[in-house]
Amino acid sequence: MAGFQPTEEQQLIRDTIATFAREQIRPAAREADESGQIPSSLIQQAWELGLVQSTIPEVFGGAGEPPSAVTGSLVCEELAWGDLSIALHVLAPRLVTQPLITLGNEAQQRQTLRAYTTSDFTAGTAAIIEPRFGFDLNELATTATVDGEDVLLRGNKCLVPLAAEAQHLLVYARDAEGLSAFVIPRGTPGLTIHEREKNMGLKAVATYEITLDNCRVPVSDRLVGNLSPLLNRSRVALASLAVGVARAAFEYATTYAKERRAFGSAIAQKQAIAFMLAEMAVEIDAARLLTWEAAWKIDTGQDIPTGALSAATREACLAKNYAANMSLKVTDNALQVLGGHGYIRDHFVELWLRNARGFATFEGIAMV
Repeated sequence: MAGFQPTEEQQLIRDTIATFAREQIRPAAREADESGQIPSSLIQQAWELGLVQSTIPEVFGGAGEPPSAVTGSLVCEELAWGDLSIALHVLAPRLVTQPLITLGNEAQQRQTLRAYTTSDFTAGTAAIIEPRFGFDLNELATTATVDGEDVLLRGNKCLVPLAAEAQHLLVYARDAEGLSAFVIPRGTPGLTIHEREKNMGLKAVATYEITLDNCRVPVSDRLVGNLSPLLNRSRVALASLAVGVARAAFEYATTYAKERRAFGSAIAQKQAIAFMLAEMAVEIDAARLLTWEAAWKIDTGQDIPTGALSAATREACLAKNYAANMSLKVTDNALQVLGGHGYIRDHFVELWLRNARGFATFEGIAMV
């Protein structure tokens, strides 16, 4: 049976990240959104928390802790409570390191992982979303064709975080065996990174569209194995991030409703507002529990398919879809609680609503 009490170590990690989010991330969130830039000092502080290095094996300079989806879920929620854009930026290197730890062979790990155990932040990323109507992860338009001892990658990707500065990109493509992933070093011929995207939300984190035009990589750079566990870890990460954004909006709206007075009493005492806040709380808790269950099933090895889907895959998909819808609903309700004030930049709720709107299309841009 799944347990819902974090271990002492998990609680310590959660408290540490929550403090960092409250004292460092949240105060920097508005300026980062307005300027489109995250302070390098803040990124470095996050790097020194060891969010990326902790699960990298000791032989490559990491701490060698076993990856835990539950722990990652706790971390993602707290970071997103501070700010989603900053959370995605500091977690981006895990899009390379976690897949390599999970599926990479010794040669691939030795070639890549040491770059992410240095004293300074090192960017890494993954390219999975495609700029086309009807994008389906199971039917990617990006292809990988074998050409001797190499593979030629062709296609377009979008919403690739930190692509311009990433040391490595993990590119997902379709080949003769189905869904595959290839580790591409920075500067590989045939890889073109276009101008930074101008998004409705996530304005502080740099995302890019990339083109793969006969991008030639060795066959040995392909990750061998079932990619389903990686995708499940990504779904849990996105669900946790959505819960964090929603929780931030709910707490802000609740505080505002208790302080804002109309007709002689706090608006939180008005039935319409009170019921709206109560529904928001229920939705957040429901999404969090779904996410924790999916994370627990990943950690307990329930990623092996039994029939069409593994138990972890089913729960991860449910959690991701439910949390995406929930975050949009909760942030929109938070804006309504603030009324006209919610529409102006003096309050955070409009930022959270813009960010939450993207969860319906986000895929593979975070990893626990």
